[in-house]
Amino acid sequence: MANLDHLALLKSGAVRWAKWREERPEILPDLSYTDLRGMNLRGRNLSNVNLANANLSKAILITANLEGANLTLADLSHSLLIEANLSAANLSVANLSNANLEGAFLQAANLIGASLQAANLSYAELEEVNLIRANLRGANLKNANLSAAKLIRANLSEADLTEAHLNYADLSHANLGSASLIGAMLYKAELSQANLNNAYLHKAYLLGANLSQAKLINADLRWANLRGANLTGVIKNTTNEAI
Repeated sequence: MANLDHLALLKSGAVRWAKWREERPEILPDLSYTDLRGMNLRGRNLSNVNLANANLSKAILITANLEGANLTLADLSHSLLIEANLSAANLSVANLSNANLEGAFLQAANLIGASLQAANLSYAELEEVNLIRANLRGANLKNANLSAAKLIRANLSEADLTEAHLNYADLSHANLGSASLIGAMLYKAELSQANLNNAYLHKAYLLGANLSQAKLINADLRWANLRGANLTGVIKNTTNEAI
């Protein structure tokens, strides 16, 4: 449970909180299970803070520093996390549905089983992020950097991945049905047994990608670069001329 003194300091204002954190860097604040719905925490230093099971729904966390924070099972739905730093944060099974994470930094963050349905992650930095079994249905990932990300069995159906970087990403068994991957970079990406039915892969770069046993029924692969790709056992319709 939360440390009530830490919670009181957080609510006392941005200046006092910043001063306390600067003076006592050895203390790792405990704000677990707290109700912080709608709170304005813009630019706050919340690095390494324990926010497990906290309710941050609709909270304003624009440019906040949450590096290394514990946000396991936290509710961040509809929150504003624009350009926030969530690098190496633990967001496993967190609720980020409809959250705005445009331009956020999530390198090496743990988002196993997290809900990011309809979230805005455009231009976000997500290198080496762990999104295994995460729900990203309908998420906006335009121009996001997901290089070397783990997206095994993730739900990306109807997601917008236009011009996203997914080089070396592991998307095995992922659901990308009806997703937009127009102009996406998927160099040596792992897409074995992925569902790409009705996906838009127009001008996608799939050089050296592994698409073995992937489902590509009605997928748009016009002008896609599939040079050196593994297409063993691909399930496709006969009208798809690209493969």
